[in-house]
Amino acid sequence: MGKTKIHCYGFCLLMSMAMNILLIIICIYLYQGVGGWGERKHECGCRPLLSWSQKAAVEAEAVAAISCSGHGRAYVDGLVSEGQHVCECHRCYGGVDCSEFTQGCVANADSGDPLFLEPFWFQHATDSAVVISGWHRMSYYYSDGTKISNELDTYIRKIHSLAGNAVTEGRYLVFGIGSTQLFNAAIYALSSENSSSPSNVLATIPYYPVYMEQTVLFNSENYQFEGDTSSWQSNNTDVIEFVTSPNNPDGELKKAVLDRKAIYDHAYFWPHFTPIPGPSDHDLMLFTLSKLTGHAGARFGWAVIKDKDVYEKFLNYIELVDMGISKDTQLRVLKLLKVIVEGDGKPFFEFAYNKMRDRWDRMYSVLSKSTRFSVQDRHPLHCNFFNETRIPSPAYVWLKCEREGEDDCVAVLEAEKITGRRGSRFSSSDRYTRISLIITQDDFELLLQRFTELVSLENDGIGTMRQE
Repeated sequence: MGKTKIHCYGFCLLMSMAMNILLIIICIYLYQGVGGWGERKHECGCRPLLSWSQKAAVEAEAVAAISCSGHGRAYVDGLVSEGQHVCECHRCYGGVDCSEFTQGCVANADSGDPLFLEPFWFQHATDSAVVISGWHRMSYYYSDGTKISNELDTYIRKIHSLAGNAVTEGRYLVFGIGSTQLFNAAIYALSSENSSSPSNVLATIPYYPVYMEQTVLFNSENYQFEGDTSSWQSNNTDVIEFVTSPNNPDGELKKAVLDRKAIYDHAYFWPHFTPIPGPSDHDLMLFTLSKLTGHAGARFGWAVIKDKDVYEKFLNYIELVDMGISKDTQLRVLKLLKVIVEGDGKPFFEFAYNKMRDRWDRMYSVLSKSTRFSVQDRHPLHCNFFNETRIPSPAYVWLKCEREGEDDCVAVLEAEKITGRRGSRFSSSDRYTRISLIITQDDFELLLQRFTELVSLENDGIGTMRQE
């Protein structure tokens, strides 16, 4: 009987040890590969088992694992065929797995879709992922009664401090659906409330066309678009000037031409597009997530405002138009900015800058052999963020057709299967075309190939490209 008890005790001890080991193995298997160890732990030393988020996590991982030959993506909210998620291919690619290239495809460099940063987020999949419960932030408000995340407010100020591109201390922040929504909010906040003497909205050619198009669309009695600053002569009227710095389309750092109310659109004022000589310290500045992180689809922008009355009018506009910004969006933006601030922003901005510099170097190497085309001049400046002198790497090439008779540069390029955005869209000459460099890698490689072929066909030999 004693031996039986001893054998039973030994067997139970072994089983207990085996179960503990098995539990530890399960913990490691389930959690070590999906984000490391957390603070809240079971007795085994691992994080609690997933419950309601497990299905969503498994689905997201499964869809993300679909390769699409590297020429497309599958998305959780994307196309489904026979119960399976399918690839959404990049332009010029097709087939079930996006492996089939379309010969003779047009190189599309018209869009400002900032997909060039997609590889960075693939490398930081774990830290940038977001899981949202079905009951997440169902209210219009946060617990403090506002519609703006205090934590996101803090991280926006932190990223500006790290990049050194804007003064935010003592300033107010307002969130918008991209900076596009904030354009009209800014005009509304700065405009006269006397309809008999409306404010005049101006910009300097070449300027981003949405300033004009949006102002005309809203057709307010309190403000109207009046065109180019250089043609403005009246000194006795209320003027609101859009200042885009760096400018879209030519990438130049701009200052206000008129000593009046100014809206500084700083969408591209980040270290990967331009050297940062110092923080912008203007009364009203607009920024957008799309050109910072590349997440144009998130539709998020923010205004940095000095004057309290202007800030109150901004809030009133956003409240009436949208009842605030999506809480889901604010959570995702917060997650992205937390990744960017790691290492004081250096890993992210170095990656983004190297990507843009490489594209400029390769494109300029081709176009520098041309006498048919010229591009904007780029002057080296000291960048406080990188603490060295660097050449700007703008989002766009502002290309000019130089040949006599080639007054429609878009038509010249389209004949060679290249599409850009014509100069007249920016109230400039159609001898100019905006060529985007922030497109996908596939689109950029095709664009470079098309320009290489075009320059090689020039009849007047190899020359030196003129700088504008």
